[in-house]
Amino acid sequence: MKHTELATDFPPIRRARLHTLQMNLGYLCNLACTHCHVEAGPKRTELMDRATMDTALEFIAAQSIQTLDVTGGSPEMHPRFREFMVEAKALGVHLMDRCNPTIIEEPGYDWVPAFLAEHQVEVVASLPCYTADNVDAQRGKGVFDDSIAALQKLNALGYGHPDSELTLNLVYNPGSPSLPPPQDTLEQDYKRFLADQFGIVFDHLFTLANMPIKRYAHMLLREKRMGEYMQLLRSAHRTENVADVMCRGLISVDWQGYVYDCDFNQMLDMPLAGAGATHLSALIDSDFSRRPIAVGDHCYGCTAGQGSSCGGALN
Repeated sequence: MKHTELATDFPPIRRARLHTLQMNLGYLCNLACTHCHVEAGPKRTELMDRATMDTALEFIAAQSIQTLDVTGGSPEMHPRFREFMVEAKALGVHLMDRCNPTIIEEPGYDWVPAFLAEHQVEVVASLPCYTADNVDAQRGKGVFDDSIAALQKLNALGYGHPDSELTLNLVYNPGSPSLPPPQDTLEQDYKRFLADQFGIVFDHLFTLANMPIKRYAHMLLREKRMGEYMQLLRSAHRTENVADVMCRGLISVDWQGYVYDCDFNQMLDMPLAGAGATHLSALIDSDFSRRPIAVGDHCYGCTAGQGSSCGGALN
């Protein structure tokens, strides 16, 4: 049974203007984090083919897309990552790379910082805490040290500096089944600690709630905390956040080219509302405004408390 058939009392949502195309280039990653909602890892082989990338470029041009948001896995591990980003940049679109910074420290990926800087790619880098113990517990031993080294390399090229056009944003996820703390307060803590200890600067911190799906859901079920976490999300729901959820201006494309209302729906196999499985090639000239959005109980993760989106807190 498709997840779209499951009952939910989450309020209905309709789309506003489409401005962002988010593309999952594949599940290959050098890490296998406990909070990963796509279950990415070093042994995953799913990677987007060139034909789907060509379709995406056509879609960007036809829909006047403003932002191309690439994710994974580690998108830089896709063998066609560089050529795809260069061709998208030529269309005048703003590029975002959801970067696991440790990839920069992997053999064969020392090209990543210079490439991103040359093409003015906005970097959204995962750093789920600013202390080594917490990061390594969530992402693996040594990840914190590699992340710090990578962020320093990005800083050396101009990323994150106040007078630079190279944007570096960091991403925080709670280590426990809880809501993120206030984003503004935590951002100042991150900035103070990382600057004092490592000389690292960055633009903004995005605080994201962990979604109760895939690997994180497995952990919650294993620890018998799924019900507790879902009750937390429901009880913290704020109606005013619904108007600003990311799915109103974004569509998510999987590695095979199929389209979803958001990255989380993609991982739950929830196709576009009322459409069934739909390939991007069938939507080149479609009007997305006012279309209904497929929702489920997991959507409370985006509206709980301060709200949560690909760009961090909603309020």
